[in-house]
Amino acid sequence: MNKRFLLKATAALAAVAAFSTAQAQTTPIKFQLDWRFEGPSAFFLLPAAKGYFKDAKLDVTVDSGNGSGGAVTRVASGTYDLGFADLAALMEFHANNPDAPNKPVAIMMVYNNTPASVMALKKSGIKTPADLAGKKLGAPVFDAGRRAFPIFQKANGIGNVAWTAMDPPLRETMLVRGDVDAITGFTFTSLLNIEARGVKAEDVVVMQYPDFGVKLYGNAIIASPKILKENPAAVKAFLSAFTKGAKDVIVDPAKAIESVKARDGIINVALETRRLQLAIDTVINSPSARAEGFGQINGPRMTLMASQVSDAFNTKTRVKSEDIWNGSFLPSAKELDILPKPKK
Repeated sequence: MNKRFLLKATAALAAVAAFSTAQAQTTPIKFQLDWRFEGPSAFFLLPAAKGYFKDAKLDVTVDSGNGSGGAVTRVASGTYDLGFADLAALMEFHANNPDAPNKPVAIMMVYNNTPASVMALKKSGIKTPADLAGKKLGAPVFDAGRRAFPIFQKANGIGNVAWTAMDPPLRETMLVRGDVDAITGFTFTSLLNIEARGVKAEDVVVMQYPDFGVKLYGNAIIASPKILKENPAAVKAFLSAFTKGAKDVIVDPAKAIESVKARDGIINVALETRRLQLAIDTVINSPSARAEGFGQINGPRMTLMASQVSDAFNTKTRVKSEDIWNGSFLPSAKELDILPKPKK
């Protein structure tokens, strides 16, 4: 009896030790989104929900955000290990904080094109970028499209415009009410928000920056120098699991929205599914993304963007593109081959 008890006790202790070892081998990672839980956040919530991060020995916490600038500073402060942020915001942080001890770097491109657009109602008479001259434009002061507007303005020879600032929830409302003539915002955010306020999509003029000579990159996964140095294996594992999840999201956006609904039960599922599909079609599975490869960048294009951001944002120092990007943690080309061919 004593021998049997001893064997059971030994087995129990071994199981506890094995569990403790497994727990010890799991790396905790705090991830900061750029915005609240909406359709595109499925790219990060689905691999968490499906256990892809867990299978990679990662304990990933995904938190909602309030803008790319905040995501960059939180990763820079060490509060978060990884984040999702507009590349221009990351460039601005580098150039305005040259002596910062921990400047995050981009390690994987997700939005190969900036989602920024200028949007106006057709009844305003605005049809082309040139029509914006002398008009009143509205956007939050930190909006990516507003910050990059000087690049759009220069590329299209637009005269002076007047800006009105507002909180994000008021942007589309003020456009519909006629308080401003046009707004800047992410296409998949503002267009659907305008529709939600009773305006039909065909009554909205959408001027997407990439269609008008502005070839800026959009959002990328960013990382703190600390985790890159101390745990490169965990970073590689994260990107591999993320890529696996991204493939699932692209294949079935409607199914992927379930992971967003699980985090925010009050979302409009149909609306967020459309938002996710719009993001996929415009900035993820775009012609330039297929040409450069999912997750990757083109060197000369990055260098040009660094120069444009330096000028448009009037940064303290010039942006150095080589300090912004580190592609050495990316999965293999085979793993990254997830973008479907365009529909004919």
